[in-house]
Amino acid sequence: MRFGKTLRESMYGPWKEQYIDYGKLKTMLREDRREDEDVPWTEDDENRFCDEVFNVQLEKVARFQERIVSGLRERAEVAFDKLKDMAPSDDRPKSDITTARLKELKAELDAVTNEVKELKKYSSANYTGFLKIAKKHDRKRGDRYKVRPMMRVSLSERGFNSEQAYSPLLTKLSLMYYAINQNLDEGEQGQPLDLDLENQQEVHNGERYTAHKFWIHTDNLLEVKTAILRHLPSLIYTRQAGKEPDGNEDPKITSLYFDNPKFETYNRKVDRQVDASSLRLRWYGQLDSQPDIFLEQKIVHENGTSEEKKFHIKSKYIKQFIDGEYKMEKTVQKMERQGQTAEAIESFKTTVEEIQNLIIKNKLEPILRANYTRTAFQKPSDDRVRISIDTDIAFIREDTLDRDRPCRDPQEWHRRDIDNSNMSYPFKNINQSEVSRFPFALLEIKLREEGGRKRPRWIEDLMVSHLVHPAPRFSKFVHGVASLFDDYVNHLPLWLSDLETDIRKDPQTAHDEEEQRKAQQAEDAMVVGSFLGGGAAAKMGSYIPTTSSPVGKSYLSERAARDARDARASLPPTAVNSHDDDMEDEGGATQNRGYGTLSSVFPGFSLSRYSRAKRQRAQLPEGVTKPEVWLKNAGPLQVEPKVWLANERTFLKWQHICILLGSLAISLYTAAGENFIAECMGIAYIVIAVMAGVWGYTMLHRRRDMIMERSGKDFDNMIGPLAVSAALMLALILNFVFSYQAAFARLEGSQLFNETEIVFPIGELV
Repeated sequence: MRFGKTLRESMYGPWKEQYIDYGKLKTMLREDRREDEDVPWTEDDENRFCDEVFNVQLEKVARFQERIVSGLRERAEVAFDKLKDMAPSDDRPKSDITTARLKELKAELDAVTNEVKELKKYSSANYTGFLKIAKKHDRKRGDRYKVRPMMRVSLSERGFNSEQAYSPLLTKLSLMYYAINQNLDEGEQGQPLDLDLENQQEVHNGERYTAHKFWIHTDNLLEVKTAILRHLPSLIYTRQAGKEPDGNEDPKITSLYFDNPKFETYNRKVDRQVDASSLRLRWYGQLDSQPDIFLEQKIVHENGTSEEKKFHIKSKYIKQFIDGEYKMEKTVQKMERQGQTAEAIESFKTTVEEIQNLIIKNKLEPILRANYTRTAFQKPSDDRVRISIDTDIAFIREDTLDRDRPCRDPQEWHRRDIDNSNMSYPFKNINQSEVSRFPFALLEIKLREEGGRKRPRWIEDLMVSHLVHPAPRFSKFVHGVASLFDDYVNHLPLWLSDLETDIRKDPQTAHDEEEQRKAQQAEDAMVVGSFLGGGAAAKMGSYIPTTSSPVGKSYLSERAARDARDARASLPPTAVNSHDDDMEDEGGATQNRGYGTLSSVFPGFSLSRYSRAKRQRAQLPEGVTKPEVWLKNAGPLQVEPKVWLANERTFLKWQHICILLGSLAISLYTAAGENFIAECMGIAYIVIAVMAGVWGYTMLHRRRDMIMERSGKDFDNMIGPLAVSAALMLALILNFVFSYQAAFARLEGSQLFNETEIVFPIGELV
């Protein structure tokens, strides 16, 4: 179908005059006038066309879209204010909320929601129109000037077809719908509110997972990998990779997607139709190594969840299966010989039949190849958190749409020019118009849903960091078709405009934006929680801004201060004055507290009146009793043998030191003879040896008691080593000093004797 007809059929009546004038632009390009083919395309023609498409049509569509988006936000805020006014309070109980007012408010939300849907279609149609007319220009009149790159940048700067523009508005609408539906259907059990509207839910082996997708700029890829490796080990993803324990390369994955010449599967996925399904063949490594090939069908249900059906098939049977000539009879016979249950065999037959009927009914055939390198992270035997990073992503045409020059042999199910030559990324040996390389890496985080379990904090930090760019609806199949078959499709996905932007972010800016988003979401959820009552506000609206966040100084802090003032106003005057005095004492202590003070090093030792009163007023909530046994002390004592052995090794070390010092002391004392200094030093070393032995024995029993008592105190103690070291140093210094003095005294006595002999010769005296 030509895009002009598609555009006319998709126009929203009230906005008919605000769409791109596609026919006028085609006329300016002389697209439909064969008599003007010989007329040269002049500089004036180029200027008139560029002025019309950029300064007239693009400006008209952009301003209209901005005006509609602003109006929708204002209408959503008005509805939100009405919901605030209807919230129950002490003066107005919940029973006063009439059903008529709720239905009226819900009708307003329905009108806003329907207009958001129409705006999405409007944005998508105009975005596709501008890209197609730019491509027509470059193909027909682009000998000197190419306008499509400039058009992509202009559309990206204008925020056309961007998914980020709709998310906050849809989140607020979903909150209001949840609150209204809970009150209109009080008899039914309310489902928990899921604010994570952008990410898909998947079902694998009966377990539900939430999938989060992000783009990673190549500059940030290494940092993201190291951040993940701090918490999850790298996983050998395929059986082929597991055969090579010394291999350092991540596995190459190939997915072969199916569609028909009308691209009906693509259109259903782009339009997010109910029960839209996609089909692909998938294998790891090169095809000539005979890898396991799986035929997989992915179905997206009405509630947003997705489900996978797959089975293993050999390469020699794929073409026959696609043509309907083979129904996996040999696999069924093999299952029967293996003695598998009748339920498993019947389930396999049902899956095979459904997938084959899907292929034959929709005339599906291989249309697109996606090749990429995958790095997976997961703890062994723990699939609660599964992370994969796909790099070197390339999309390759695998179609036979052009019967004269097909990309794939119609008699084959895959391209032999690629698989027979073991061609790999970047695929430079094929026609480059048949290849599209994705500029970023793709991060996918799958979290298993568990009731009441929060996401790991490091996962939250990674998902909101400056290192990743959210792309919740990204699909390799959709992106590959939109990139390589844009002449055959009339709808383009939301994320294409983001490819022209720099997805790298300033860390501080990204942090501040995320804090603002969380604060706004928490405030909206708190309003809905107060409307529902029953403590829902505390559960839905809990948010604590970080110290560096500007939110800490914004409306959240003002609201907290206002609530505190209202609470104090309801107290008796004496209580308020006492509280003010306590706060003044605390404020003064905080301002005067500096480095080196006791309260700065040990906050529990604060002597302010507020701190003393707070410690005295500490009370447990109603129904909670002080435990008699700490949780860490509950249950039987289980100590690993290495803990006992470590304690005994430390004791043996001390005894080793004791024996060495004792042997030295006894040897010194025995060899001293009549040397008084040597005797004293021998006794000193004996005392030090005894002290080391006593200290080691004492610490052995003390640490054993700490292990038995499950004490939380530190096991290290520096007093003993310091005391022994100081005593040894002192003994050595004293030994040196006394020995030096004795040697000096002997030297003086020898000199005096020599002088006497010189004055009075021994011979004369005799």
